[in-house]
Parts: sequence; structure tokens; C-alpha cells
Amino acid sequence: MAEGPLFGEYIIVKALEDGVSIIGLTRGESTKFHHNEKLDRGEVMIAQFTQHTSAIKIRGAAEILTSHGQVRAGIDQA
Repeated sequence: MAEGPLFGEYIIVKALEDGVSIIGLTRGESTKFHHNEKLDRGEVMIAQFTQHTSAIKIRGAAEILTSHGQVRAGIDQA
């Protein structure tokens, strides 16, 4: 079982537009996609890093909340 500061940590993803993708990536020798979800505007998903999930990729406009802070993805802030 994997251990460390991020293992078991949760993130919250709130879609700011329709069609936001949340993709879970595996741990191990080669990183692979293992799960994919689509969210529509206003939908929220709570995800957790586990012994199988080492990374989470988010595609689209979304607000992401973690214990480390908040970030917005897919929004041009120039």
C-alpha cells in the first residue's frame, strides 16, 4: 500500500462549463488512464488519491479545491 503526504488526500472539482473531463491516472512503472468522468456546468465531483491513482488530469473550465489551496483550470486570465 502506498504511503506519503498525498495518499488518501481528496480534491473537489466543480465544473464551470459543460463537458469538463476528469481523468484518473495509475501508479506504477507506466502511467495509464484508468478512469474518466464528464461533468456538466455546476456539477461537483470529490476525488481521492489512492494506491491506484497517482494523478488526476482535468480538462475544461473548472474550480479545483484541495487542502493546499484553490485553482481554476481552463480559464484564460490574461
